[in-house]
Amino acid sequence: MLTMTPFAEIALLLVMAAVIGLVGTIMRQPLIVSFIAVGLIAGPSALDLVHSDEQIELLSELGIAVLLFLVGIKLDVKLVRSLGAVSVLTGLGQVAFTAFFGYLIGLALGLGSVTSLYVAIALTFSSTIIIVKLMSDKREIDSLHGQIALGFLIVQDLVVVLAMIALSAIGIGGSEGGGGSVWTVLVSGVALVALVVLFVRYIADPLTERLAKAPELLVIFAIALAALFAAVGDAVGLGKEVGGLMAGVALASTPYRETIAARLAPLRDFLLLFFFIALGATLDLSLLGTHVIGAVIFSLFVLIGNPLIVLAIMGAMGYRKRTGFLAGLTVAQISEFSLIFVAMGVSIGHVPDDALGLVTMVGLVTIAISTYMITYSHKLYAVFEPYLGVFERKGTPRETGDGGSHKTEKYAVILFGLGRFGTAIGLRLRNRGIKVLGVDFNPQAVKRWRELGLDAEFGDATDPEFLADLPLRGADWAVSTVPIHLTGLSHEDIRRTLIQLTRAAGFSGRIAVASHGSAESQILLDAGADTVLEPFQDAADRAVDLLSGAVAAERTDIPEISTEGRA
Repeated sequence: MLTMTPFAEIALLLVMAAVIGLVGTIMRQPLIVSFIAVGLIAGPSALDLVHSDEQIELLSELGIAVLLFLVGIKLDVKLVRSLGAVSVLTGLGQVAFTAFFGYLIGLALGLGSVTSLYVAIALTFSSTIIIVKLMSDKREIDSLHGQIALGFLIVQDLVVVLAMIALSAIGIGGSEGGGGSVWTVLVSGVALVALVVLFVRYIADPLTERLAKAPELLVIFAIALAALFAAVGDAVGLGKEVGGLMAGVALASTPYRETIAARLAPLRDFLLLFFFIALGATLDLSLLGTHVIGAVIFSLFVLIGNPLIVLAIMGAMGYRKRTGFLAGLTVAQISEFSLIFVAMGVSIGHVPDDALGLVTMVGLVTIAISTYMITYSHKLYAVFEPYLGVFERKGTPRETGDGGSHKTEKYAVILFGLGRFGTAIGLRLRNRGIKVLGVDFNPQAVKRWRELGLDAEFGDATDPEFLADLPLRGADWAVSTVPIHLTGLSHEDIRRTLIQLTRAAGFSGRIAVASHGSAESQILLDAGADTVLEPFQDAADRAVDLLSGAVAAERTDIPEISTEGRA
């Protein structure tokens, strides 16, 4: 067998990751699934290519420290506060539900009390990275269900912090067998928190402001701080994970946190590749087979149970079933933190190696399937909508808005999409005495419109029930400035869906939609649009008219000036 140097081995793994990652993206799968697959293929159960364990482990540990650093630096508690009770209650409710019933399922499968507890807690974490990426791709991150999902994901992140701190303390006590070591780790934790508080209070802002003058140095400093805190955390018994997270918290209040996070994200993804490769390489495929039934049961529990509990809590709080359903689908998978959490338990000696294999299988299944669930969320809602009435309170008090209903009023124009283009149209229509009603699924956009003195309704333009309640029958125009929105593998355009749904709701007026190209425009006209608005082309035409008029005026004036000069 050919012996490779560590450099050649890592180079080969990177090539495999690129190839398998490409296949995964074609299948619309997150890179986490592809990277674990690389580890499984390169591991001892398949090609047996991974032998540079120390080098890969080092890169893996640095990747975890950077990952937790980025979680800490973006731990925005203000978002939870701004969304109020729904984020806290939904987040804690989902965590409690999943942990309790997951523990019972683990006991029923004969996993043992400690292993069942670890697995149950691991199942409560959802992948913020995957959810934010998918919802950003769908342009739903600013929608109500997107903001609520972000809120309870932050609640989950806080639970992750507490769980890892508790696990570190328990691990020290368990490894050394004395209460004194538990006290040592608790005192160390308090000292680390105090250090972070002092750093934030007196050092963070002036230091990062100075470092920001050399952006590369700011990034180096952030990596160094993450590695330093991770090393300190590991030395005092808190663990590298908690140390890295505290380093992020130390910079979370600085004005440069977004810049740091954006620059470190590619490094995080690169280093995490080695964590997942190391994870996959340590998994014995023969051991995975012993937990197939358990993995299937836990996967179904996460895929079905988590969305249902979110839907039930949000419905009880007065949100519409559509909002609850779309938000609930975001927690239908487990996270990379789930694997890290169980891996910590294995390293401490609390749980056997095959428990990590079980959770990894659940992760692969739930991440893969939930990706399609989130991608096709609107189509899934259309399928299950007739059965979701039990989850919706009458009147949906949380979504009536603070501007009142406009069902009985008459508007000349119903405008969907309250971004910059839509707002500009709305203000100009009002200035010409034309009554317009704006519609958007972003609560902040609706709020901005009302602050401008314009009527607005909060709602989803692809929801047939919502469209049926709008005063469409008396309107002359329905205008969509919603940007192109591709949902899923079918590339369904939300603009064509809106055309179909407005006609189905009884609208007999004319429809105008925004487009960004002649090819799109023809497709939209064929789909039933009466007029296509091309913002860039229209603005260019107007600019040419102004410029050509000004040039013509100047050329007309030049001979007159010359004549006067000669005279």
